Amino acid sequence: MKLAWPLAAASAARCRYEVRGPLRDVVNCHCSMCQRLHGSFGPHSKARKVNITITKADGLAWYKTSEVAQRGFCRECGSSLFWEPFELDATGIIAGSLDGPTGLKTMGHIFVGEKPDFYKIVDGLPQFEGSSNGELVNDYK
Repeated sequence: MKLAWPLAAASAARCRYEVRGPLRDVVNCHCSMCQRLHGSFGPHSKARKVNITITKADGLAWYKTSEVAQRGFCRECGSSLFWEPFELDATGIIAGSLDGPTGLKTMGHIFVGEKPDFYKIVDGLPQFEGSSNGELVNDYK
């Protein structure tokens, strides 16, 4: 886990947030929902909810994607920012929304059972057919 730098934003800068505290390395999610949102897989970091502060919410919108989570995005530019489960104390942060350089590394892949056929995963990192359920090193539920 890395300690986060203070600021991150959507490309239109109508949404900004700070992360103070540990920031988990990146997990690539290959679920069908991430495919539709990101055009391929979704690269997610993660932080405890208490360590994330929204500093500018002018364009921030939330969309309930299921009974277990909602997604935060900028309604001005469309940037995807968060995946926030209702029952957990951590929020997934779209790694591309963090100001860089981040120093983060990819640590694994989830929902590879839903991965499309137009690419292969060849990096040798752990792969899970569904959720990793916190099995990746330094991950938490």
